[in-house]
Amino acid sequence: MADAQWLAHRYDPGHDAFQFHYVDRPRHGAIPFLTDEYLGEKPPLVLRRREVVAAAPPAAPLHFLFHSAYCCSTLLAAAFDIPGVAMGLKEPVLLNDLIGWRHRGAKGPDVARVLDESLRLLARPFASGEAVVVKPSNVVNPLIPAIMGLRPQARALLLHAPLDAYLASIARKGMQGRLWVRDLFGKLIREGMLAPLGIAPDQYLGLTDIQVAAVGWLAQHHQFHRLADTLGTRIATLDSEILVARPQESLAALARLFGLALDDVAITAIVHGPVFARDAKNGADFGKDQRAQAAQRGLALHGEELEKVAHWARIVAGNAGIGLDLPRPLLG
Repeated sequence: MADAQWLAHRYDPGHDAFQFHYVDRPRHGAIPFLTDEYLGEKPPLVLRRREVVAAAPPAAPLHFLFHSAYCCSTLLAAAFDIPGVAMGLKEPVLLNDLIGWRHRGAKGPDVARVLDESLRLLARPFASGEAVVVKPSNVVNPLIPAIMGLRPQARALLLHAPLDAYLASIARKGMQGRLWVRDLFGKLIREGMLAPLGIAPDQYLGLTDIQVAAVGWLAQHHQFHRLADTLGTRIATLDSEILVARPQESLAALARLFGLALDDVAITAIVHGPVFARDAKNGADFGKDQRAQAAQRGLALHGEELEKVAHWARIVAGNAGIGLDLPRPLLG
């Protein structure tokens, strides 16, 4: 339990046990997500919850990169693999399990207890003095109030893509992207997050795939507005296009928010290093020009649909009182 390379990977409520995989630091850097797909088929180490919690070491400082998907969050989490300073965890499935458990009827106090213990397990330091920066999957976003309530010293970034860029990303991904937004849509319904948008349930089936994507974006944006109001100086918000355009300033400001000792030399090394020069999901070379070219290809193929849905989404946002610009920006 003193070795953070034993990743707390899953929680099994049926056996009240945690499952662990050994993931060393180079492996963290080589894979985009901490999911079964990338961790391999080796059987996990299964340990009883009570014994695990009793043996857990003191927690490291813990901070979060919450996001609404397709907004460079994986890249940003990878940037926090800084030996001696911090370690970034990219979408640990352990937190997803708690959302699934809740959807299956788990009682609130039970989920809260295991969530608290899970955060303690994820906050085991990789080296003395290091913080841990967790980037959960966006399906975990309904738990943000509980997470931040359980960890009053934690700070968080709320990262998002602009509406038009988000819709274009979904359209470019074809059927995979369209299925993903419909799956997210179903989860948001279960969490009651679509109610503020004023769209009647009998209208859901009439929405196109890109409209479904827009509704999911708006629901998460509405939540981010409320979090910015309630959490105050503990959080900051950031637009992915600003991150790409101003990476040095963004990292410096985020280091200050998280209380990390990163000077200009260290930040420059990260920005000009391999993390910002490759696709965070597949490792291929990927620069700002390629990102812009991909966006243009998407607009060329789906421009008319994207324009109409974006216009519709802005009307829905205006009727619901949801501002497209979030308060508390990380950069002025």
